[in-house]
Amino acid sequence: MPAAIEHKAYARIGLLGNPSDVYNGATISLSIANFSATVKLEPSDDLVISPHRFHDLVNFQSLDHLVNRIGNEGYYGGVRLLMAICKVFCNYCKDNGIGLHERNFTLSYDTNIPRQTGLSGSSAIVCAALSCLLDFYKVRHLIKVEVRPGLILDAEKELGIVAGLQDRVAQVYGGLVFMDFSKEHMDKFGHGVYVPMDISVLPPLYLIYAENPSDSGKVHSTVRQRWLDGDEFIRLSMNEVANLALEGRKALMDKDYTTLATLMNRNFDIRRSMFGDEALGALNLEMVEIAREVGAASKFTGSGGAVVVFCPGGSSQVKDLEEACHKAGFIFEPVEVIPSRLNDSDLKTLTST
Repeated sequence: MPAAIEHKAYARIGLLGNPSDVYNGATISLSIANFSATVKLEPSDDLVISPHRFHDLVNFQSLDHLVNRIGNEGYYGGVRLLMAICKVFCNYCKDNGIGLHERNFTLSYDTNIPRQTGLSGSSAIVCAALSCLLDFYKVRHLIKVEVRPGLILDAEKELGIVAGLQDRVAQVYGGLVFMDFSKEHMDKFGHGVYVPMDISVLPPLYLIYAENPSDSGKVHSTVRQRWLDGDEFIRLSMNEVANLALEGRKALMDKDYTTLATLMNRNFDIRRSMFGDEALGALNLEMVEIAREVGAASKFTGSGGAVVVFCPGGSSQVKDLEEACHKAGFIFEPVEVIPSRLNDSDLKTLTST
């Protein structure tokens, strides 16, 4: 029996430019070791998608237990994500003349990415599963790295998840990545321009999040429609957000962290002006403000639920912020950046477009 295959995908932080990835913009994002999802593929007689003992719970102690569980965790676990990527992967291979053997497997998963924190927990499960499928069918060299984030997003779209490519690019590539989603390139090639950056250009970053955050999936709704309707304010604001990623790339390369702090704060301020406080949520706003009160730069990691922070004032400022977070009941921890995840086989598929 062939050996089991196991892959990890890590949580990601949108450092600058989000949410312009959904609007033909540009972003800078990074993968972090703080949290990850693991998917295991084991050869088996039948094709089996294994429910997780906690995240796909179907046995309850009581009716109250069921109700409380749904209130905290929602209705959905990871089984639907694994099924969706299997479907998308299979269809992509058929459409592109990639032959697959007929052996079966069992897929299982685990994750410690906090739910609804805007750290891309769902896409991490899908990304890790795709890596398992690539290796099980030995087609890693046939499916370009640039294409893979789109497959992950397609799987999530199957389930009605509204998102952009940024998170999936960060999780496929690992490390620190600048991404340009210009309409011309997206229309021509079906993906953006993704440029890995050296993680050594980053200053120390920190994460603030709540144990019971709000639903990050609701935040895009009205802004998306206004953008589609050609709303001038939204269009101009989203272009400005995208430009922050371009400026941020230069600031990072120059290690100009004063500018980086300004750009991070500006990114959040523009998001706030577009979405409004009600959509962003009081808890999310409190996390941003608690960092700003000690002079730190802060913004959402994604659409809400967690905040990425840079403390230009150094260790004393970090200590002040840690104490403030503890008093407010928030979790505060240093960010651990993951280097590039691409192997030699992956690198050979990269295009020069």
